[in-house]
Amino acid sequence: MEEKKGFFKRLVEGLAKTRDNIVSGIDAIFSGFSSIDDDFYDEIEEILVMGDIGINATTSIIADLKNKVKEQNIKEPAECKRLLIDSIKAQMNVGETAYEFENRKSVVLVIGVNGVGKTTSVGKLAGKLKDQGKKVVLAAADTFRAAAGEQLTEWAKRAGVDIIGGQEGSDPASVVYDAIAAAKARNADVLLCDTAGRLHNKKNLMNELGKINRIIEREYPEAFRETLVVLDGTTGQNALAQAREFKEVADITGIILTKLDGTAKGGIAVAIHSELGIPVKYIGVGESIDDLQKFDADEFVNALFDVKEA
Repeated sequence: MEEKKGFFKRLVEGLAKTRDNIVSGIDAIFSGFSSIDDDFYDEIEEILVMGDIGINATTSIIADLKNKVKEQNIKEPAECKRLLIDSIKAQMNVGETAYEFENRKSVVLVIGVNGVGKTTSVGKLAGKLKDQGKKVVLAAADTFRAAAGEQLTEWAKRAGVDIIGGQEGSDPASVVYDAIAAAKARNADVLLCDTAGRLHNKKNLMNELGKINRIIEREYPEAFRETLVVLDGTTGQNALAQAREFKEVADITGIILTKLDGTAKGGIAVAIHSELGIPVKYIGVGESIDDLQKFDADEFVNALFDVKEA
């Protein structure tokens, strides 16, 4: 529980810039308007869009807010704040099955472009699963980036998990093949694969992921499959565009959103979920191994608005 509490505190601190970006503006609207009219809704809409929450999510949130105001016969703008917060939370619920892979023999592919914190996220996720008592094997299948293998080996040591690595420049699919054999031999619960993500050459990426997927289907058909894309929270709308492109080349089941500390663009977590229908499953707010946590919509929105739960 202590770790969870510490993480929430860091989340509140990490989202400070996003909060300044969104919440101060919204509070000014709640206190500045004397009645709930179209202008009131327009102003809220503008702030949400500017806060990277995205057109799609914002439209749904405003529609939901209007319904609730009508149903509950609310007259005071200030009373809308709690309703707005609830509407944002409702946009983001990941549901009970989001972490099904933890309870099954599973293969988790992690993809993402260089520089978003992908290898680090794989390492942290390995550590989290190990702490839950899972037996984890890591596959260092990002064989194109010179330091990726070494970096992942370092994380594997830190997390105390096995790693199957390829030489730099070797075939990523063959690394995955070896890693599946190792995962089976060692009766691992989760095989975590760090794979390359070169979006500027989508055809190559598609071919590579296709090859990896065929090997998993052939060698490990009973495994539960999860494909997570790592996105850098500081890039805002660019992260959304990347997620969209990855969705074209792979069957994405979830997002890991990193570097949410110190960015004003934390609202992007809401946008990605709403625009693409892909849930944010993990968020990272710092460098240490426990700075990657499961995404909790209630907690995130509470931190975003600095709401203390009663």
